[in-house]
Amino acid sequence: MTRAKPMFLLALAAAMVAGGAIASAASPAETIAARQANFKKMGGAMKALKDELGGGADKAKLLAAARTLAATARLQGGLFPAGTGPSSGVKTDALPAIWAQKPVFDAAAGKLVAEADKLAGIAGSGNTAAVLAQFKVVGGTCAACHRQFRAEE
Repeated sequence: MTRAKPMFLLALAAAMVAGGAIASAASPAETIAARQANFKKMGGAMKALKDELGGGADKAKLLAAARTLAATARLQGGLFPAGTGPSSGVKTDALPAIWAQKPVFDAAAGKLVAEADKLAGIAGSGNTAAVLAQFKVVGGTCAACHRQFRAEE
């Protein structure tokens, strides 16, 4: 995949969240692709945090990864408009429960944003123990949502 495609997908994700008109204009395939790209970016940030916490804990790298996670978490909740689930015919691990229980899903997405924001705030402190503790909270928040709203691979 070229560097341009992930950048396009992230720009699409940001545009979709920023403007409902743009979100409704994107096809289910485009929305799902943007959502999946955003999840991959979140996963990369979590891996970078884990790697840093596992040895060395460079404050600048922790902060950069935590900020990436917080920014992508903020976009993610808006990438689940109606019509972008399994019924769209596009491969997705998103379960129909997301749309059947939308308020519960939205609350889970909001919790992720709040916990990721806390992590970004703590990451700048240089307190590795506090960063690790909040990293675990964020990971638990991700796992709880996955158990309820994501198909097992």
